[in-house]
Amino acid sequence: MSRIRSDERTFMGFKANGPVSITSILVIATLVITTLVVGEPMEAWFKETQNTVANNVGWLFILLVNCVLIYAIFLGFSKFGKIRIGGKDAKPEFTTTAWFSMLFSAGMGIGLLFWSVAEPINHFKSNPFIAAGGDAAQAAEYAMGITFLHWGVHAWALYAVVGLALAFFTFNLKLPLTIRSIFFPLFGNKIYGVLGDIIDTISVIATLFGLATSLGFGVQQINSGLTYLFNIPTSNTVELTLIVIITGLATLSLVLGLDKGIRMLSEWNMRLALSLMVLMLIIGPTLFLLKSFVQNVGYYFYEFFELSFWTNSYKGVGQEKNWQNSWTVFYWAWWISWSPFVGIFIARISKGRTVKEFILGVLIIPALLTFLWLTIFGGSALYQELIGNHAITEAVNKNVSTAIYYLLEQYPFTTFASILTIILVTSFFVTSSDSGSFVVDTLTSGGRHDAPTYQKIFWASMEGLIAGVLLIGGGLTALQTASILTGLPFALIIIVMCFSFYKALRDYYEEEYAPKKPTKKLSE
Repeated sequence: MSRIRSDERTFMGFKANGPVSITSILVIATLVITTLVVGEPMEAWFKETQNTVANNVGWLFILLVNCVLIYAIFLGFSKFGKIRIGGKDAKPEFTTTAWFSMLFSAGMGIGLLFWSVAEPINHFKSNPFIAAGGDAAQAAEYAMGITFLHWGVHAWALYAVVGLALAFFTFNLKLPLTIRSIFFPLFGNKIYGVLGDIIDTISVIATLFGLATSLGFGVQQINSGLTYLFNIPTSNTVELTLIVIITGLATLSLVLGLDKGIRMLSEWNMRLALSLMVLMLIIGPTLFLLKSFVQNVGYYFYEFFELSFWTNSYKGVGQEKNWQNSWTVFYWAWWISWSPFVGIFIARISKGRTVKEFILGVLIIPALLTFLWLTIFGGSALYQELIGNHAITEAVNKNVSTAIYYLLEQYPFTTFASILTIILVTSFFVTSSDSGSFVVDTLTSGGRHDAPTYQKIFWASMEGLIAGVLLIGGGLTALQTASILTGLPFALIIIVMCFSFYKALRDYYEEEYAPKKPTKKLSE
């Protein structure tokens, strides 16, 4: 396969791809202006749109994430597993610890803090697998199994496949670090024309709205924490102010660069997260949590195929259908819309890893750490429910973003743990914003690594703007709808991408790794 130039275009003096940048800005501006002008009726539109899309293509999301997981495992354990990103002599740019820290911070972060208590409690109260008023122990087991499904290896498989493809095409085939590069084996130099611009524009929009969803969750949780601790009111004004402040902190991290800014902040996030998790393990029902972690992991694998492929085909419409739209379909769309962001980011930090090391590292370690986090926080909440304390359930019913603070109220060191939580949410918020700005700027500048800081600041501001407008225009429903709408077109891109990536890996393996057949001398 030929190695060709980077897509180094400029636009009005900026190091940017004009068609991708302008189209992305126009789409975003249209949504922002429409939401602000229409006002309250937009919330109903968001809800109706979410249900329509989820009802009609939810099955596609479910099938796709399962196929991508199978595809990722195949790549890791096939003959392609020995291929090293960057070439046979490439060395990792970051230590394994730093690599895992950045993976986890970019891949989950805010969402995990937001849902780790609220989601198990929601599923405990109501899920389509357990009849209302059924056995509480069985309901708790299902609640954790469903939560593990939504945050487990399926999400990380999406990140792994997109990230690995980008890393391979960038560091091995010397193509630009953009989504369009993955399609070179199928379309050749046409990726530098309109087709490539369409692919990158969809990627930019998916990334921005996927990020806005997480940032919206994060700012709601910070505001709730401030209300809980200091009686600061929960309002749009406070949330918008928080978005401005945290976007400013993200900008500072961007100025410091990938190594000094994002890497150091990601490692700091991991230290904070581990500290909070260990504290909760110690002050919570320790023995119950240790036992339930083992059981939760076992149950997740035992029910893996049924939960993974369940599409609610035989229950018709009703509450169960709404449940899957609001949970599983939303999550799959959210992870798909996040995959260009996380994929580009982990591609950028993964040079020197083999394909097998990359797949196993991205699939297993972050997923196990996520399972442990969910068990400690979600399990501590379920423990309170099982002993008859319904305070956390009442908090979830009232305001999902307050759930973790009411959980901490049930155990010692409440104020200290709550302050630590607010700091951690803020830190994850900053990491997501600056990582996202780095990625969006990479996409809109044609894969450049040297785009000026003011371009990154612009895209960081756009992320904050989208999150703010969606919160005003429809709250949680608007955030979920944005993820589903942007996840759908990128899901189609992922399908084609898998075929293109396999073709490139096969050709590269034959050229660089396959044993060479001896040629006979003419004299023979």
